[in-house]
Amino acid sequence: MQHDDVDSLRRSSAAWRLLRADTAPLVLSFLGTLFVEDNVRAIPESELVARLDDHLWAVDGRAARASGTEPRYPRAPQAYVDHWTHPDQGWLRAWYPPGSAEPHYDATPAVEQAVRWVASLRGRGFVGTESRLNTVFELLRQLAVGTQTDPAERLRELEERRAAIDDEIAQVRAGRVAVLDAAAQRDRYQQLTQTAADLLSDFREVEANFRSLDRELRERITGWDGAKGELLEEVVRSRTAIAESDQGRSFHAFYDFLLDRRRQEEFAALVERVQSLDAIAPDVVRPAPGTPVPVVDAAAQAAAREQEHRRLRRVHYDWLDAGERTQATVRTLSEQLRRFLDDQVWLENRRVMDILRGVEAKALAARDVARAAGRAGAPPGMPVDAVAPEVVLPTERPLFTPRPTARLDSDHVEVGDDDFEVDALYDQVHVDPERLARTVRATLSRPGGPGEVALADLLAEAPLEHGLAELVTYLSLEDPRFVVVHDDERTDEVRWEGEAPAGPVAEDGAPDPVVRVARLPRVTYARRTSGSPPGGPPDARPAARPAAAPDPSPEETP
Repeated sequence: MQHDDVDSLRRSSAAWRLLRADTAPLVLSFLGTLFVEDNVRAIPESELVARLDDHLWAVDGRAARASGTEPRYPRAPQAYVDHWTHPDQGWLRAWYPPGSAEPHYDATPAVEQAVRWVASLRGRGFVGTESRLNTVFELLRQLAVGTQTDPAERLRELEERRAAIDDEIAQVRAGRVAVLDAAAQRDRYQQLTQTAADLLSDFREVEANFRSLDRELRERITGWDGAKGELLEEVVRSRTAIAESDQGRSFHAFYDFLLDRRRQEEFAALVERVQSLDAIAPDVVRPAPGTPVPVVDAAAQAAAREQEHRRLRRVHYDWLDAGERTQATVRTLSEQLRRFLDDQVWLENRRVMDILRGVEAKALAARDVARAAGRAGAPPGMPVDAVAPEVVLPTERPLFTPRPTARLDSDHVEVGDDDFEVDALYDQVHVDPERLARTVRATLSRPGGPGEVALADLLAEAPLEHGLAELVTYLSLEDPRFVVVHDDERTDEVRWEGEAPAGPVAEDGAPDPVVRVARLPRVTYARRTSGSPPGGPPDARPAARPAAAPDPSPEETP
């Protein structure tokens, strides 16, 4: 290690600051038990403060009150939590989960590192080396075999492994079964528990690395002032880099194992089988030869081994929970990107609305200028044929398509057998527009009349004879002596009687009449004055526009 590197770690490492702190025993005992041994990944502030209060009372509060001395940790629990969360310390991470107004806390990787280093300082009664040596050889073999590209070499290695397996099978069939002794069992179990605990603690470091990438992405998005496409390209590239990195690939491969139910069941069954061995039982305490073990220490060791067994039985659930939290951290990248896009769309819409309001304000200002120029005798402006040019390209015209000629063959005409009513073919309704126009002109030409009549009042005097067809004809009338004016702000109702398609029958055998109602904008017929141009409005009335059809499904009331 280089001197400058060690000095930089001493000044910047949160784990080093924790080991140098005066309250290091309190921090390591409390945070190590809660977040490392119990594997708590998120705890509300109120519960964290309550647990710290109980821990402070158990550490020196009861003894200080009994002896009357000053306690070693006199500050309030909330003050300790705030101090540990401060960026200058970096031992606790605080955040607000979605839908919660109370902050939640989790330990940082620095606490994991400090706890593991302090735990490694304690002496161990048994130090196994054989299992780790076997692990080294197995890893070397996997590297050598997994990277071999020569098919002949791969076949030779596989045949050697098969020969070794066949030899072992022959030994078992002959009754010679090689069994691990007690020392080898404890050696491998010790390495198993240590590796499982290290793997669980590594999840916090992986999650912290992903959070660091997420924080960098947020900072980049917040200060971005360039084109949106460039930012999206950079974000997608960063997201791909996270997934394709060595850490990301390793994490996703491990997470796929966690989601395999068959592998989880196999893991749980193997752990239960191993913990049932006599050499691994928690109540067995094996001191070093010639070393007496006090009863209290033996009980403490047995309790510690039982707690270690419980953690190992549930460690795959802890892995799954930690992996899900890490996945949630990765998902925040996509959520942050989506929120950024939503904000950009909102800002773009707001910019468009500001432009439209500016156009409206300039149009109103131009109108006032035109009016002032008109009063002064100057021309008010120039006419514009259209707001946009109409472009018609020759290539838009479709090519000529000849119609197919239908060939009629009347040589073999067969007479149909089914009878049907042909009255509907002759029951046709014809509405004469000239007759309706005469009705309107007669009403407008009454002596002393106002010169206009609403359609609803006209139909009250001359009811409809042909129902909806006649009403539509009234709306489409064109006559040089009157004009049709529509008022969309007011509505009239027109009623007429018609026959029901099916229903009760009166005593004389005729079906009961049905009253139909049509709601439509107010239609008024006004007499055209001599000064009005044909098709123009009478007097100062608004110009007529094409008639609107009434409600296609009028109400029916018997």
